[in-house]
Amino acid sequence: MTDQSLVQQATAYLPAPILFAAAELGIADVLAEGPLSAAELAARIDADPAAVLRLLRALAGLGVVAQADAETFTLTGTGAQLRSDVPDSVRDMILLCAMPALWHAWGDLATAVRTGKPVRDRDTGLTAFESTARHPVLSRLYRTAKARASLEFAASAVKVYDFGAYGLVADLGGDCGTFLATILTSAPRTRGVVHDLPQAHEQTAETLRDAGVADRCEIREGDATVAVAPGADAYVLNHVLRDMDDEHAIALLRNCRAALARQARLIVVETVMPVVLSAEDSPAYGMTDLNNLVFAGGRERTADEYRTLLRTAGFAVTSMTNAASTEGLPDYQLIECAPDD
Repeated sequence: MTDQSLVQQATAYLPAPILFAAAELGIADVLAEGPLSAAELAARIDADPAAVLRLLRALAGLGVVAQADAETFTLTGTGAQLRSDVPDSVRDMILLCAMPALWHAWGDLATAVRTGKPVRDRDTGLTAFESTARHPVLSRLYRTAKARASLEFAASAVKVYDFGAYGLVADLGGDCGTFLATILTSAPRTRGVVHDLPQAHEQTAETLRDAGVADRCEIREGDATVAVAPGADAYVLNHVLRDMDDEHAIALLRNCRAALARQARLIVVETVMPVVLSAEDSPAYGMTDLNNLVFAGGRERTADEYRTLLRTAGFAVTSMTNAASTEGLPDYQLIECAPDD
């Protein structure tokens, strides 16, 4: 925990909409071509010159741009990450993290805490998660963001867990296929199948081709909340259960249980909430947990809560393996489960 005052922490939300506006307006892409005045930039992005100047001043305070004179601004190395055409771009992540639907949901956090239910839009009745899934651009951004999150820990996951022990691995709700591509790269004799909705298939096919594993992986249309196809030796649920309350999570897990042969395994990949949070633990535990609540009605769970959830659905936990995440973020656990006879 930092030494910031409560007032400082209460105003810490201000950078988020500033960065979102910069990302949405494409300011970094335009400034990448060279220094511009606020008026010149405003003309390029079809915006009000005076307001653009004010936004640029705020971005200067965040280190995104540097002010050369009264009117002229240049893009900094930090700001270059907001470009859409660079390998380390965070533009999509900014657009996703500060999108209006999620921003609104967090604005009604107290209601979510009172009810224990996700925030729903007053006009559409949708949660931020449902709104994102129905929006073609945002749903693509969401899948891409999950793919980047998978990249952060996938390399460490395949080092600590032997996926090569399985002949066929099925990734349920595999999104862009990033995690499964890493699995297949680490296990050259293993085949894979990605089960997901059709709108994810184009990105998945591209990921598998780029990884050089497309010849060992099939893409199938499927929704694990409805049914799970049998036949795989291992099934993966990667960051799926956190988006669900217990009722929906158990229903999905029972679908998995119905598909698993006796010798097959289910591998749940999630962060696991410590029973007691200490000052040394990442603050992301509590913040992510609340984000799951307002975004989709999901939650983080402790190890015992996962064991109870899985036992209720007909599974027994056989191992929990730690996979390191990036510095400052909670590690992930690969929770291996067997059918509980």
